[in-house]
Amino acid sequence: MNMLNALHCYIDGKFQPSESYFDNISPINGEKIADIAEASPQQIDSAVHAAKQALKGDWGQMSVQQRSLLLHKVADRIEARLSEFIDAEIADTGKSLHQVETIDIPRAAANFRTFADLAKFHTGETFVTDTLSGEQALNYSINKPLGVVAIISPWNLPLLLATWKIAPALACGNCVILKPSEETSSTAFLLAQVMDEVGIPNGVFNLILGRGNKVGDLLTEHSKVDAITFTGSSSTGQHIMKKVASGVKPISFELGGKNAAIVFQDADIDKAVAGVARSSFTNCGQVCLCTERVYVHREIYQDFVERLVKAAKAIKIGYPKEPKVLIGPLISKQHQQKVLSYYQQAKKSGAKVLTGGGVPNFGDERDNGCFIEPTIITGLSDQDPINQEEIFGPICHVAMFDSEQEVISRANNTIYGLAAAIWTENLSRAHRVAPKMDVGLVWVNTWFLRDLRTPFGGVKLSGIGREGGAHSMAFYSEATNICINIDKSEK
Repeated sequence: MNMLNALHCYIDGKFQPSESYFDNISPINGEKIADIAEASPQQIDSAVHAAKQALKGDWGQMSVQQRSLLLHKVADRIEARLSEFIDAEIADTGKSLHQVETIDIPRAAANFRTFADLAKFHTGETFVTDTLSGEQALNYSINKPLGVVAIISPWNLPLLLATWKIAPALACGNCVILKPSEETSSTAFLLAQVMDEVGIPNGVFNLILGRGNKVGDLLTEHSKVDAITFTGSSSTGQHIMKKVASGVKPISFELGGKNAAIVFQDADIDKAVAGVARSSFTNCGQVCLCTERVYVHREIYQDFVERLVKAAKAIKIGYPKEPKVLIGPLISKQHQQKVLSYYQQAKKSGAKVLTGGGVPNFGDERDNGCFIEPTIITGLSDQDPINQEEIFGPICHVAMFDSEQEVISRANNTIYGLAAAIWTENLSRAHRVAPKMDVGLVWVNTWFLRDLRTPFGGVKLSGIGREGGAHSMAFYSEATNICINIDKSEK
């Protein structure tokens, strides 16, 4: 079989065929593009065993500098095979070439370099302790790897979000088992090839493929898996949390969001319109950080809405490599039907559809794909399900507000708490409002701007823990305190 015609598991340094495979379907035209392996329980067990053994081998004996050098080689090799990774990501997701070549793949390489370098400066704490008896003790901590880390990554930013976890886990000396989404396994398969090519020791990186409902539980419930990190829906996070509760394992979850954008009357309206259009429709709305609720001050509401509708109508939908295409399809027919059901539900609830609300008609093979129109609605209450449930599609509801306190309360009125965007030219207002948002990340006059060293994560149903910089290094490490009594008497 051709390289990406069949995607196999990678266990203990070898690509292994499986007993059964399922179809990888293109969201662009609905055609089959590959066979994806369904890992067996025996293969999952073999991957965990291989990872455990690797911790005792060369990998466990490597210095931080040696691990860092290997991870830099991984980044270099991703860049050397850039066109392959781009094509694989586009085939799986249908997202635009511009996004894949400027965000998804470059960021994957950056993740390895960033955490490889951070590992060199990941130190412990040291305290000299004076006791009541007049003696002293030296307390210092060392950072040890957690062990075997199961990484479950989503389909919306497949390589980016997988490497966001793989890189710090490996940098800290752990061994990993990656289980990517069954919808988007191609770049994970290429990454396994890269790990093999640069000489990552056998068992350190393992790739388990398959559907979540069959493979995911077997992996997360495995008694020899030491920690679990997951990015995806809140409902799946809740499911995983129940499965691992008996083992009391460390978990890190980045889950869903129902993010708000607040546009104050003093905002630069051109920047705000462009920013909200981008935050609502990027990647066809399939980013956990996307805006689905927009609150605009009464004084500029009409002008803002008219401009936002114009911006949405100007968005080009089409083939990923077509010039000036901004968004491609949703990930699958199933997800397309889910988002369409929300469109219909909004109309039944009395929403006014300002633009979109349906499926584009191309008159070619794309009509068999999973495309959908960017949609702007208004007229619903904050309590309506459309304004409370994560849709994960290119839709936003625009509402009017009158005061700061009012809009803060309304924006926080959700079970989620991932991100928010504030648009204002008033510096004091920005500093006053941002800390009052019940989220893990607040942007002011921007969106999707990330520094890999800063904390990333959510509150409420949007997640547990923080990733990024020292926060990732802390999660993927086990701090052990060593206390040395200092005998002050001379012998």
